[in-house]
Amino acid sequence: MYRLNLPPYDIKITEKAGKRMIFDVLRRKYVALTPEEWVRQHFVHYLMEHKGYPKGLLGNEIELKIGEKRLRCDSILYNKVAAPCMIIEYKAPTIQIQQKTFDQISAYNLLLKVDYLIVSNGLQHYCCKMDYEHQKYLFLQDIPDYENL
Repeated sequence: MYRLNLPPYDIKITEKAGKRMIFDVLRRKYVALTPEEWVRQHFVHYLMEHKGYPKGLLGNEIELKIGEKRLRCDSILYNKVAAPCMIIEYKAPTIQIQQKTFDQISAYNLLLKVDYLIVSNGLQHYCCKMDYEHQKYLFLQDIPDYENL
């Protein structure tokens, strides 16, 4: 797989029916090892092990419904009263992060109205704090530790 701009962790990979699978600690099961999943698993472990994000407040592949349309957030961080407070969108390391990626995560945020948005392809990471009063988002220099959210 790809070398990422994220710390290593104890990766659990297996093979099932000829396909490589990686263990998702949040979903508690092996999932298909795609380049995007590689980024997701590294990023989630980074948040938990280096930024202090509680495992119990993170969720992967969270489905949202808008009428008949179904959207799927890559990861969501919830606060202590189970309200979403951060949306995280992942891309494969070979995919450049562009405006359409921010448009995608912003569409999810129309429903959730979270405080933070993160976009990562494993090489570049962007974190924005929402400023609803002025209807814009502010790019942060770093991803905040959980205690500073």
